[in-house]
Amino acid sequence: MTQQQHKTARTLMDAYGLTHAEEAGIQLRNTPAPLYQLLTLCVLFSVPIKADIAVAAARELFGAGMRTPRAMADSSWQDRVDALGRAHYRRYDESTATALGDGAELVLNRYRGDLRRLRDAAKGKPDRIRELLREFPRIGPVGAEIFCREAQGSWPELRPAFDERARATAAELGLPSSPAGLARLVDAESLPRLAAALVRVALSKNAVDELF
Repeated sequence: MTQQQHKTARTLMDAYGLTHAEEAGIQLRNTPAPLYQLLTLCVLFSVPIKADIAVAAARELFGAGMRTPRAMADSSWQDRVDALGRAHYRRYDESTATALGDGAELVLNRYRGDLRRLRDAAKGKPDRIRELLREFPRIGPVGAEIFCREAQGSWPELRPAFDERARATAAELGLPSSPAGLARLVDAESLPRLAAALVRVALSKNAVDELF
């Protein structure tokens, strides 16, 4: 790794390294509630909707007390629709409210409310973790990748998690284009921030010109 590559990585993280979990107010760690909150956020991201609206929807749900699978399952469908509506989560509010309720029941029934049991069921295999995540309503490949990208700070077996968009952006910026190469630029705890920064830059029209 060159000095310039390390400098570029630091610049990216300083400017764009806010993870979606942080933005949604999730204090992510390897405990049941924040892991479930991350799953909820990934459900909200799994439709074609603006990222800021998905984050706002998560904040509304959590602010209404739906921070655990039990609380989500015990909430009414209308409560979930109303929370999503307050965040202007339009068109998908009713179907997402259903998906969140069904997903909460799945967490409770299959994993006894603790997604660490999903990790155990996958025996630490990243591909299997992604497969099990996709069994939740609404979670597809994109949602599973977001979960792994954000959770890699807490689940070491997911490291390094950089999706195709992040790797392509890295290559454009003169950084390594492989997950292993990118992982050598930062410490393990910073991997979610670097991955988030690369994705945010990819989605921003002016980020590269502003930074470099």
